[in-house]
Amino acid sequence: MEEAENSSASSSSSTTTSCCSSSASDRSQPISRAGDDHLFSILLLLPVESILSFSSTCKKFRTLACSDVLWESVCRREWGSASVDALRSSYIWSPDDCHGGTDSRSNKLTSSWIDIYRQVSRLDSIACHSLSGFLGGQEDSTLPSPRASHSLNFVSDSMVLFGGGCEGGRHLDDTWVAYIGRDFRRKLIWQRVNSGLPSGRFGHTCVVVGNFLVLFGGINDHGNRQNDTWIGHLAFHETLGISIMWRLLEVGSTVPPARGAHAACCVDGRKIVIHGGIGLYGLRLGDTWVLELSDNLCFGMWHELVVQLSPPPRSGHSLTWIGGARAVLFGGRGLGYEVLNDVWLLDISRSSMRWVQLLYEMHDIPQGVSLPRVGHSATLVLGGWLLIYGGEDSLRRRKNDFWVLNTKEISSQAEQQGNKSNTSNGLLASSWKRLNSIGYKPSPRSFHRVCSDHLGRYLYVFGGMVDGLLQPAAASGLRFDGELFLVELLRSRV
Repeated sequence: MEEAENSSASSSSSTTTSCCSSSASDRSQPISRAGDDHLFSILLLLPVESILSFSSTCKKFRTLACSDVLWESVCRREWGSASVDALRSSYIWSPDDCHGGTDSRSNKLTSSWIDIYRQVSRLDSIACHSLSGFLGGQEDSTLPSPRASHSLNFVSDSMVLFGGGCEGGRHLDDTWVAYIGRDFRRKLIWQRVNSGLPSGRFGHTCVVVGNFLVLFGGINDHGNRQNDTWIGHLAFHETLGISIMWRLLEVGSTVPPARGAHAACCVDGRKIVIHGGIGLYGLRLGDTWVLELSDNLCFGMWHELVVQLSPPPRSGHSLTWIGGARAVLFGGRGLGYEVLNDVWLLDISRSSMRWVQLLYEMHDIPQGVSLPRVGHSATLVLGGWLLIYGGEDSLRRRKNDFWVLNTKEISSQAEQQGNKSNTSNGLLASSWKRLNSIGYKPSPRSFHRVCSDHLGRYLYVFGGMVDGLLQPAAASGLRFDGELFLVELLRSRV
């Protein structure tokens, strides 16, 4: 963006002279006579680079093109009104301060919309914060035990954790809830709210649908794969506190084969998509299934998505909704136990139900050799970035790096490609970026879980497999982790 602004300034120097040097020239150009309301409407139809170019033509246009009102509207256009409204509640705004600052009375960041837009669009770093001091003084016995391959979701302003695997290959069947509300720096109080339903498992998936959770599959400590579908709903009581009700969803006789270590997400508000995983006898799967939910979430219908080209079998990968009817699949472990780094776009809109492979060369990406991974997390965050964290490589070396993938470029690439082919033309390398991590340094981990707030500004990370001291009878130095830490996209500098 900075290069575009500099180049536009030099290329428009002659325009600046003709536009602003005399009143006679102003009257000779129709755009100079246009009212601010008309110019405002026109600017909102332009891409950001064109708005910046327009701002460099003369002082009058710069005032309009850099106004806080315009850039709030640009942010609404790019990120949606819900995200902007959430940001407004997080900041004290100072439109006249183009560099931002802090309000000593509120201890909150003051900034302009153009500064916030720049920070999000140029995302180059994140900040990690340990939450060990934000757990309300709870004893270890009242906190979730260390685990991996569990589920962690943000729903009804609360964080919900269920199941997972622990020491000895045993499964867990507990459900924990921590109310967060809109204060992401508040002290967290974990509350164990249920046990026994659903049955204990690890490697399952659990996705948010409105104010509900939809859980599918998993593996128990006997190695049995499952293919049941559950609906969970939080309830808040003045005297009893938080509770959660789980019920088995009626889905009919057609169901996906039993599995664990698969990937899932909610697409288009009422459709659950699952892909791959480990099925019976340890066989890795490559099928895609879609669950169509009824409006009242009382029942659903599974059907397999059979298309000409689809991702090969794998487990431990990610599948993340990126808007509309699209989702992105990344990484995992393949049939030959190899760790993968391929990227696939799923489009299940009515006009096009297909998988598209998005090709790229790792050597074209700085530090791209570290991209292959399994057991990572992939979360859609503010600005349309897909934030990928952690995982492990083919030698089971755990990772602690953060990467982002530009989903807007992916969608644009797919739209340009249309239905001509199921592979891209290799334009994806520029969409990858490795982020700097500042602040707290968590241990490298894999098979952890991450959930984000509704805005995609804050992410909570819990558990996973980390390096541990080798025991005499241990085959590797792995241990289960019970740490909770926060990842922040927009640093408040407080």
